[in-house]
Amino acid sequence: MPQVSFWIAVGLLGQFLFTSRFLVQWIASERSGRSTVPDVFWWLSLAGGATLLAYAIWRRDVVFIFGQSVGLVVYLRNLTLIRRAREEAA
Repeated sequence: MPQVSFWIAVGLLGQFLFTSRFLVQWIASERSGRSTVPDVFWWLSLAGGATLLAYAIWRRDVVFIFGQSVGLVVYLRNLTLIRRAREEAA
């Protein structure tokens, strides 16, 4: 039973990280007065998605695994594009 509790905690942590990205995006948009997506949105997406992927693998949930895996590619690509734009601007 302790292993199950650990994985439920991992799943909840992943869901918290993933959900918190929307709060961060909302706050950033309110502060700037326009819709904006801060870098931390993508980092929270990556952290939450990776954590949820680990939980999905433990659950052996193919649908959940597929969804989180595809999302991770998108989050990594956005972070790569952000890094590239900063390097070009420097």
